[in-house]
Amino acid sequence: MRWERGRRSDNVVDARGSGRSGMRLGGGKGLSLGGIAVVVVIGLLMGQDPLTILGNVVNQGMQGGVTSHAPEQGQAPAANDPQSEFVRAILGDTEDTWRAIFQASGKQYQDPKLVLFSGGVRSACGFADAAVGPFYCPGDRQVYLDLSFFREMETRFAAAGDFAQAYVIAHEVGHHVQTLLGVSAKVNAARQSGQKLEGDNGLLVRQELQADCFAGVWANNAQQRLNWLEPGDVEEALNAANAIGDDRLQKQSRGTVMPDSFTHGTSAQRVRWFKVGFESGQPGRCDTFAAARL
Repeated sequence: MRWERGRRSDNVVDARGSGRSGMRLGGGKGLSLGGIAVVVVIGLLMGQDPLTILGNVVNQGMQGGVTSHAPEQGQAPAANDPQSEFVRAILGDTEDTWRAIFQASGKQYQDPKLVLFSGGVRSACGFADAAVGPFYCPGDRQVYLDLSFFREMETRFAAAGDFAQAYVIAHEVGHHVQTLLGVSAKVNAARQSGQKLEGDNGLLVRQELQADCFAGVWANNAQQRLNWLEPGDVEEALNAANAIGDDRLQKQSRGTVMPDSFTHGTSAQRVRWFKVGFESGQPGRCDTFAAARL
């Protein structure tokens, strides 16, 4: 992937090495790193998204009083840092893509910030450990990324390559697009009303698959503008989507698959919806919520 052709975004914030202060819930006790680790383990064992569980803990804490801290202010990444330069190039092109798509629909795209962190980070969604992986927080409209996740993609998931990493960033930006379009608010309203969101046909799976499709839409538009893909790049993204399907991860971690606890979709579904977006380049083709077959 000739990612150097991409315009560098000014919305990447480098918060690496800025500390691990977390969110304090009512009663004065903080949610420690040990507590976060427990949340992650429970999520993996139950087949649930650790961030969903963490969000529930934070919401319960808010009812009993919560002291929250905004993410620590970082600086722009150093120009001689190749990893952050790559992130800035990918984020910059997602900005160009979605600005144009929104403008064509008579809307205005609002750029998200992308926060680089190391180890753990505070966000409007609470404290997250690096083990949670990259995530988007609708509360502050920011993407959070620990670059060590890219190494984990290579070693744990055998999903290497620049375009595989670009897919991960574009997927999280896809969640930002959902926030701007009101999709995230509708899913959150369903959660607050007591609806069960997990399951192979649930709202969480449909939300994640739409973000995969939006990542494909970005990839299509970026390629038309920059012609930066090389042989094997698309296969890298498809391999990454395949590697992080619910069925494959559950099979690896527990030896069995439990569709009732799916939150992101199967490997085949994630591959399929990325391809829908990539082959069409049209976000209107990404309505996973209306799809009879995922």
